[in-house]
Amino acid sequence: MTSSSRPSESTTISIPRPSASVLIVNARNEILLVQRNPNSQSFAGAHVFPGGNFDKVQDDSLEITAIREVFEETGLLLATPSASNYPTDAQLDEARDAIHAQRRLFRDFLFQFRLTADIASLLPFTQWITPPTVARRFHTRFYVIFLEGLRAKGFSAGNKQERLPTPDGGQEVIAARFVHPHIAIEECRAHKIQLMPPQYYLLSTLADVLRGAMNTESQREQVRTLSDGAFGSASFSPRALPERDAEGRSILTYEGDETRGGPPGRLHRSLVKFGKGGVATEVIVQRNFNIFTEMIHNEQAKL
Repeated sequence: MTSSSRPSESTTISIPRPSASVLIVNARNEILLVQRNPNSQSFAGAHVFPGGNFDKVQDDSLEITAIREVFEETGLLLATPSASNYPTDAQLDEARDAIHAQRRLFRDFLFQFRLTADIASLLPFTQWITPPTVARRFHTRFYVIFLEGLRAKGFSAGNKQERLPTPDGGQEVIAARFVHPHIAIEECRAHKIQLMPPQYYLLSTLADVLRGAMNTESQREQVRTLSDGAFGSASFSPRALPERDAEGRSILTYEGDETRGGPPGRLHRSLVKFGKGGVATEVIVQRNFNIFTEMIHNEQAKL
């Protein structure tokens, strides 16, 4: 689950819930998207990256939140075994259901099978804070992880096992699939899928890097460069301008925009149309600077 950006008429400013979300990239430069249940309270029907809220009972860190939520929502386990007793598919399915239902702790499951969560493989890739004008708010930390070199059904050989992603039976998501970021953006523009502004922004950023149908070390290095620099730690707190554009779209500005402390003419914003339940039906990113060569001006979010 990820941060929304739709302005509302809420007068009480809620505290953002800490959450985490993961952009999982396979060897074909495809990124895992899940479709939220149309009956969900947040982002109903939208396509998002797997993730969810920090659970103080289950999680020791947001990195564990990210890995646990990926497992619950898709069945992919981002963990490395230290022994040969890797859980069977049946044991993985049983654990997935029990952890989601709070009948079992994720840490106990990892301990039983001597698994180490792949925290070190998670690359920070921005954080987003829902505007104070929205009732349900999230402070979401996004991460990127590459499946390159991991043993998986349908993936390349390596030293651990992953499974093909599956939805969780409609508890939170109704579909899970890997899709190239270029295709996801095209589908969004054609109104075949709905992406919220953070997902669209991050997909469009990776689309400029993950070109072609084969992931390369050069591409991974570019992503690591972004993660290690100002972009990876950048905090986005979208703010809507009072006016709309000529097409009636909301203008959501980000840190470094000319209206947010950036130099004249600097654009760092999205044009967004919101539909039922606050889910975006159209997103256009406007960013006229190179994130590899320019620092994003970070300002403290006024919560």
